[in-house]
Amino acid sequence: MSARRSTVRVLIWAFPMSRVVLLGPQRFRPTVAPALDSLGVHGCVAAVTAGWQEREAEDDEFREHIGREVKNLGLYARSMEIQAEDPELDQAMRERQDSLMRLQELYRLRLDPQLQAARTLMAHEAGNEYLDEHRRAAIRAIRTLDRQHVQRVRKVHAEFEERWRPSERHSVARHREELAELIRGTEALAVAGGHVMVLLNRLRLFDLLALLGDRPVVAWSAGAMSLAERVVLFHDSPPQGAGNPEVLDAGLGAFRNLVALPHAQDRLQLDQPVRVALFARRFSPAASAVLEPGARLDWNGERWRAQKGTLRLARSGRLIGMGTH
Repeated sequence: MSARRSTVRVLIWAFPMSRVVLLGPQRFRPTVAPALDSLGVHGCVAAVTAGWQEREAEDDEFREHIGREVKNLGLYARSMEIQAEDPELDQAMRERQDSLMRLQELYRLRLDPQLQAARTLMAHEAGNEYLDEHRRAAIRAIRTLDRQHVQRVRKVHAEFEERWRPSERHSVARHREELAELIRGTEALAVAGGHVMVLLNRLRLFDLLALLGDRPVVAWSAGAMSLAERVVLFHDSPPQGAGNPEVLDAGLGAFRNLVALPHAQDRLQLDQPVRVALFARRFSPAASAVLEPGARLDWNGERWRAQKGTLRLARSGRLIGMGTH
């Protein structure tokens, strides 16, 4: 793949796939094996567990569950080798991360008062003929802020790619060649959870989706989040902070029209209609999908098909069946 094509993909930030399956968390209710069965995958599976960081290689339970040969791609360990071998690139990546953190800080400063205003308006009792107009305006303002933030983040990534062209550097290129060879003998890719930014940064560094061809992808938890068009962090009652859902980064764009919400029942106040409605309206037309254990969503390159019982946040403030979207 040429450097020019790589740069263009960073600018538009999308690598749409034709077959993606998103699942609920796997720890207590593993469902990857039946998902692979339904995809007709019976041979070797490539696995990405980079979000587990130093525990990346501890994949015995996963191997036992799927009952197939697994090739763990070892993206986290490979990235550590690159840091040691190519300190110039490592420093550039650290500087990019610092830039993104500064952008995030300013975005949060603007986001907090806008969300507070929107929540107040959403909770306001009807009776004022101008209320609906102001509610819509408040949500539009948040959507504009989110969109501008993603554009700024994409610009940081695009400038980094244009200047450093990591895939052309020997430290990265040799690993991509090895990864391409490993993937060649597999039928599907499984992307596990863990730390979402650690995972996303490794998937991005190795431009992994470009190596897959038409292989299906099965992902869950942070894996599902990293493949979306944008990575949205959410926790209504964190130990610290404002508890505001926020756009953290542009995702890999393997699918469209969905915000993945793993562990939503633990992290969101789903019994609060104002919060649920605001979240759903803010990210519409994307569906805000509640990925609890047992949930499943299938993307065919154009639309989503949900397994019965898989829910999404509705504009009404309730949880409803995902259906076809």
